Amino acid sequence: MLEKPVGGIPAGESVISIPDAAERMGVVVTKVMDLLRNGQILAVRVNNVRYIPELFFDESGRLNRFVPGVVSLLGDGGYSSTEVLEFLFKSDDTLPGRPVDALHGHLAREVMRRAQAMAI
Repeated sequence: MLEKPVGGIPAGESVISIPDAAERMGVVVTKVMDLLRNGQILAVRVNNVRYIPELFFDESGRLNRFVPGVVSLLGDGGYSSTEVLEFLFKSDDTLPGRPVDALHGHLAREVMRRAQAMAI
């Protein structure tokens, strides 16, 4: 759990290390590194260790299927990693809630639509 805000993720959010993410996903660490390198997921550095937001994963430990699309859309649209994370973790009354939470429910496609519109 983050003690203070880091790179667009607010304090109090749960994060996991890259090796823990790989174990959760049932893949090797290099697969997670490929996802990071290809801009499909994002991580923040805390004391020179990279962490991935736990909300990028579903309850079974798999990567949420909408996360890579939103991250890629905004990244390709010129948004920095910090700006993408700020978008995902900032409360939005029109959803309602935060986009990262909406990716786990029936509003996931709305978040994708908004990301696509923002990236134009």
